[in-house]
Amino acid sequence: MNVVIYTRNGCHLCEDAEALVKAHGLTPQMVDVDADAALCEQFNTCVPVVEIDGKIRFRGRVEPVLLRRLLQASGR
Repeated sequence: MNVVIYTRNGCHLCEDAEALVKAHGLTPQMVDVDADAALCEQFNTCVPVVEIDGKIRFRGRVEPVLLRRLLQASGR
């Protein structure tokens, strides 16, 4: 499962999202939106954004129940 978290420095919700994803046994790729003008424009006010297998699944907050359901549906 490929997980990308779009984040920014100092974002406590981003830190929460990373911890939750890791607690479920996943290793996310962290992408700083402020390092890329296009990403900053796209995700500026809604970080963290969690993309799983190429599809954006969460914005702002990761819902633990929904994350578990996604993982179960994928066979993890």
